[in-house]
Amino acid sequence: MTAKVRYEDVEIGTKVPDQEFAVQRVDLLRYCGACSDFTATHWNERIAKSVGLPDVIAHGTFTIAEAVRIITDWVGDPGALVEYSVRRFTRPVVVPDDDIGARLVVSGVVEETLDGRRVVVRLTARSGEHEVMSGARAVVQLA
Repeated sequence: MTAKVRYEDVEIGTKVPDQEFAVQRVDLLRYCGACSDFTATHWNERIAKSVGLPDVIAHGTFTIAEAVRIITDWVGDPGALVEYSVRRFTRPVVVPDDDIGARLVVSGVVEETLDGRRVVVRLTARSGEHEVMSGARAVVQLA
């Protein structure tokens, strides 16, 4: 796979293009099967509301995986992702049972350049008006 971004073209403050991801209930069901986590709050509205949630919520790991897609799309090579971490979830991604679902908007900005053609990208993920993750950072090896 050919890299889209070269180290020479990136500096502190370089923005990674924002992406918006649709999240629907069917995506959560597929993820339940893929990760073998069938916790009812991720697919059953009645259970989610009974424990005080506004509706069904996306898995935190689903949110993490969706968010990092802006990095792999930006560089054009999933193997360029060297390290990725999220400090905590600040709010759940609430997924209503309608034709729209939730929208996850992810943005990124280069906050540090490292030796060896690597950069640190700070990621921000929002659903509606709320940030849903904090302290998300990716280290990326550029061409």
